[in-house]
Amino acid sequence: MEKLGIGIIGCGNISTAYLNLAPNFKALEVRAVADINMDAAKARAADYEGVRAETVDGLLAANDIDLIINLTIPAAHFEVTKRILEAGKHAYSEKPFVLSLKEGEELRSICEKTGLRVGSAPDTFMGGAHQYARSVIDSGRLGKITSGTAHVLGPGMEMWHPNPDFFFQPGAGPMLDIGPYYITNLIQLLGPVSKVVALANRGQDTRTVTTDCPRKGETVPVEVDTSVNALLQFESGAQINVMTSWDVWGSTHQHMELYGVDGSIFIPDPNFFGGEVQTVGKDREVVTEQQWEHPFSVLNHDFDKPIHRANYRTAGVADMAQAIVEGRPHRCSMELALHAVEVMTGILKSAEEGRFVEMTTTCERPAPVTPDEAKALMG
Repeated sequence: MEKLGIGIIGCGNISTAYLNLAPNFKALEVRAVADINMDAAKARAADYEGVRAETVDGLLAANDIDLIINLTIPAAHFEVTKRILEAGKHAYSEKPFVLSLKEGEELRSICEKTGLRVGSAPDTFMGGAHQYARSVIDSGRLGKITSGTAHVLGPGMEMWHPNPDFFFQPGAGPMLDIGPYYITNLIQLLGPVSKVVALANRGQDTRTVTTDCPRKGETVPVEVDTSVNALLQFESGAQINVMTSWDVWGSTHQHMELYGVDGSIFIPDPNFFGGEVQTVGKDREVVTEQQWEHPFSVLNHDFDKPIHRANYRTAGVADMAQAIVEGRPHRCSMELALHAVEVMTGILKSAEEGRFVEMTTTCERPAPVTPDEAKALMG
């Protein structure tokens, strides 16, 4: 299998996930990392054999790099991805890959002219649990999906992140930071959205860093709404309530519930690859599904914590790299990501302007990821 040379721009916390997990996939070889802080790049590269530190300009010019993963802060995603494309390389961005439809269309235009590709996180929808849920829905067992709920509820990112400032700045907040996992999963399960309407508010004007770090006790200004309640109308006819909030200390809501005319399905947190899928039929009995043996459901993470996880972040990059080699569409596509961005920014626009917002983009559902197809991505 041909391997693509991979570079990474941005050596913050999330870079370790990509560097640790990339060796699981046969189409990838991470060769270099870069950061505006060269010391950060050198420190990160030193932890991984065969990975060198580069300046950003050096990485963009490197002849052995085919695809660059953009792990900068959300406000920088567009400009950095644009530079990657202008350097003649494919780009894969952390979410959200742009903060406006205009930015996304500009990147699309570059790709159409050059033949280069853009991909975007999240790739958690490729996880075994979410793919199994999709197989149940697609089988028709639940009948037509008419409605449902999705909840992202927590007290805030200042509880665990050593530098939480950007979470509370424009381009983030719970809708744009955690929302992509939920919106993208809903799109892969149900198809594209036609219109949205929403309300939003802000619980606090400042947040105090409480994680055990040098900044503990510092105050961070809140510049975005931290509770957003939205109603999404899907082209399929389904209507889904989505709530994202960092003002909630406790909840008993399921992460995601979808209701069909013949049954319901309860889907685990789309922020993770695995978890328990439950269904309810006309007998009203809750059944924990015996899921298939899927490579992206195998527990491999957080063994030092009470809940062990399946973590295969980088699967989206691997699928994109293999798709480039094979000449097929990749699942974490720019079309999917751009539609998700329009849904989320449309929700925020609706809350600000007090009206329904019609979608102007659409997308195909990404191809499903069967167990065999997941195996084919792994080394």
